[in-house]
Amino acid sequence: MQTISSTQPGSTQQPGPVEIRARLRAMWASVADGWAEHADYTDRRAADLTRLMLQRTDPQPGERVLELASGPGGTGLAAADLVGPDGEVVVSDVVPAMTAIASARAAARGLVNVRTRELDLHEIDEPSKSFDVVLCREGLMFATDPAHATSEIRRVLRPGGRVAIAVWGPRERNPWLALVLDAVSGQTGQPVPPPGMPGPFSLDDADRLAGLLSRAGLVDVEVTDVPVLTRAASFEEWWVRTAALAGPLSKMLESLPSPVLLAIEHQLRSATSTFQTPAGLELPGLALLATAKRNTA
Repeated sequence: MQTISSTQPGSTQQPGPVEIRARLRAMWASVADGWAEHADYTDRRAADLTRLMLQRTDPQPGERVLELASGPGGTGLAAADLVGPDGEVVVSDVVPAMTAIASARAAARGLVNVRTRELDLHEIDEPSKSFDVVLCREGLMFATDPAHATSEIRRVLRPGGRVAIAVWGPRERNPWLALVLDAVSGQTGQPVPPPGMPGPFSLDDADRLAGLLSRAGLVDVEVTDVPVLTRAASFEEWWVRTAALAGPLSKMLESLPSPVLLAIEHQLRSATSTFQTPAGLELPGLALLATAKRNTA
């Protein structure tokens, strides 16, 4: 096992929110190429989740939709047909490289009612009461202050507006990623994510998630379990794709010595063997889908 240090020798000081956000922006920017390459795959994997998000927020022709922490923008692009030519979808991310991917995908589909913006979900630079629907798929869990971010979401919703937020559920229900985190931590001696950094399971408790929305002043709050299955024709396909999309892990994996990478791969081959099927790997996953409304007052 090789120990990889993430702090300066002798330093015990944890980074503050501003530094954490800067690190997260840099990290997601560094893996944008991987997300561009696998954008269609991520949309296929989350197809049922996206369908439910749109079903429960019910975007109507002529309405305005905001997607936050969009990555390649799959959820917002899926909403574009629903609001029609008289509506508008704003696909946003804090990382310009991600919004560039979403813009290119919208253009390739001929979606003239989609525009992109660089927005931080902690401080949404849009007018109050300006959107009928807000969507955020797999983004809020990386917020350093999810309570404030949720309040910002309420602020930009019009009275009667609807919101759908999807995050990953409990770690033990998501072996597609938990096994990777365990293998990397086990082989490097470094916790993943690092202390103080929000990670993919930071909002994995349904009651906490519902409480965030309620305390922000949203009403009719519901949280639903949604299965999300990860499929791959082979271990190699799954591992290449997962390494490219794994956000905080991707650059870390690139920096590891070959023997450590081989040890991680060996551990993962063994750990995922129980999920082998005649068609390839099928790893279970679980998302939490939270929906709510802004009251009409």
